[in-house]
Amino acid sequence: MNELTIISGKGGTGKTSIAASFALLADRPVIADCDVDAADLHLILAPRVLSRQQFYAGHEAFIRQDACSGCGLCEELCRFGAISSEETGAGKAFAIMPLRCEGCGVCVRFCPEKAIDFPERLSGEWMVSQTRCGPMVHARLGIAAENSGKLVSTVRRQARRIAMEENRPLLLVDGPPGIGCPVTASVTGASMVLVVTEPTVSGEHDLERVLALARHFEIKAMVCVNKWDLNGEMAARIEEKSRLSGALIAGRIRYDSAVTKAQIQGHGVIELECGAANDIRLAWQRVSEELDRQA
Repeated sequence: MNELTIISGKGGTGKTSIAASFALLADRPVIADCDVDAADLHLILAPRVLSRQQFYAGHEAFIRQDACSGCGLCEELCRFGAISSEETGAGKAFAIMPLRCEGCGVCVRFCPEKAIDFPERLSGEWMVSQTRCGPMVHARLGIAAENSGKLVSTVRRQARRIAMEENRPLLLVDGPPGIGCPVTASVTGASMVLVVTEPTVSGEHDLERVLALARHFEIKAMVCVNKWDLNGEMAARIEEKSRLSGALIAGRIRYDSAVTKAQIQGHGVIELECGAANDIRLAWQRVSEELDRQA
């Protein structure tokens, strides 16, 4: 089984649009949307949810009012300002503000009355769904929730399990942007990464960082320049730098207003007849050929 992870050094490069089209072109793939902080692949593939599982990560403090003596030590020690207080007839009442609590546990450790519980935090959920392309594992991270890297690992692990059980040849991962923990969790162990970039100064800079990440983990990389015709000179410079860094060029995708039309209709770009669709098909052909050589 091959695993292709599609990533980008920055957001807004068109990574998810390309991932959706690749899912439609691939032969019996399993799809994993690992951009859990801002998942949107479901807007195109319209998954039918088969099962949901809650995701717990980290801890969140909770003050038991019946055991609290109102000493205020927790408020004094909390460096995140997560303790609120309110005057009552019996003195001050203290409570944890969930959106500010970082789960560090200092208040739990030093509470003289042991009146603060520290349960696991419900941080989101992950789902197994069916799409017109095949099985899809995706997730939703809660508001202000953390540990998205751990949730990414969970999504990938479940997608791999399905691919192995159903003997599917490809796991296609729509990864998060950037180079942080969620990206690391989405690329480690992948057969290959496809980096989607755009012909801008920030696109060039962030591409260099994400290619360095791929080299660090010794993962073969291919590069696709989206909307290349907005700045042909920059596109050529990006491709040359990519080659010098050891990456292969998957192709170029032109700027095409049909991409926006496809998004509005909830379709993959390749489901419309347009120039960008032809470019994506050609890029997929090159990527799939390289994956076959990897196998």
